[in-house]
Amino acid sequence: MVAFEVPEVDYTQYTNRQLAAIPLAVLAVALLVILGWQLTTGAPVRLGMEFTGGTELRVQTSTPPSEISTAFDEEATVTPVQTSANTYIVTFPPEAEDIAQQARNNLEPVQGQSTADMVKSVQGTSASFGESTQRLALMGIGLAFVGMSVLVFLMFRTFVPSIAVVISAFSDIVIPVALMNLLGIPLSLGTVAALLMLIGYSVDSDILLNNHILRRSGGFYESTHRAMRTGVTMTVTSLSAMAVMSVVAYFFGIDLLASIGIVLVLGLATDLMNTYMLNLSLLRWYKYEGVSR
Repeated sequence: MVAFEVPEVDYTQYTNRQLAAIPLAVLAVALLVILGWQLTTGAPVRLGMEFTGGTELRVQTSTPPSEISTAFDEEATVTPVQTSANTYIVTFPPEAEDIAQQARNNLEPVQGQSTADMVKSVQGTSASFGESTQRLALMGIGLAFVGMSVLVFLMFRTFVPSIAVVISAFSDIVIPVALMNLLGIPLSLGTVAALLMLIGYSVDSDILLNNHILRRSGGFYESTHRAMRTGVTMTVTSLSAMAVMSVVAYFFGIDLLASIGIVLVLGLATDLMNTYMLNLSLLRWYKYEGVSR
């Protein structure tokens, strides 16, 4: 059996600025990506149908995938269903009308199937309901983040260790959101849940590190290694489980689970970097320089 051992990092080789430089640079790039997305699309993140409104059509047809979108009057996005042959999810903007009838008129049924059986399901969300859902989702993320920040400040009651946790959690959310834009993963109710879970994962690992360094006996680097053994094992285990879930969901065509898994994998990998580089550098500065001031 292969044993997982967390290596002991010699942090004395690096200054606090060197440790913090990489996570801060990645965070700055992520903020630029989100800002650029906001300027070009009007929203900071690629929004899914739950937040923009629209109609989703599930059809089974022998028409080639490249020709399906041209069968409709409105702009359409075609996604094949991996687990069902000749089946596609076609999504439309909120203003699309009579799309089921257009599908029956313009698409070819598979052999042995009638035109009436071609449309398997139609689901729609109005634009106003999508905007309302979008506001609620953003409010939920904001309240969760503010609640987490207040709890952290109450726990430590010291500015630097508390702000280190908050900055790390903020970066753990921002970097996956920027990567979602680049990878074409839309913000949906499922990915919002993944972002909320990331706040919990981030706070767990950061508080574990802060507690070992600030409240337990032992030297700074000894406490850091003890926290890393638990924290890295915990995060890598969750990351591995989410990676397996993403791969399985992708092959079975469960797009929502695949998207949730990818967001969590990206966020957990980001959390490792932020906790053991950014948060650690701020804690070391506080321990050796900030306290004496």
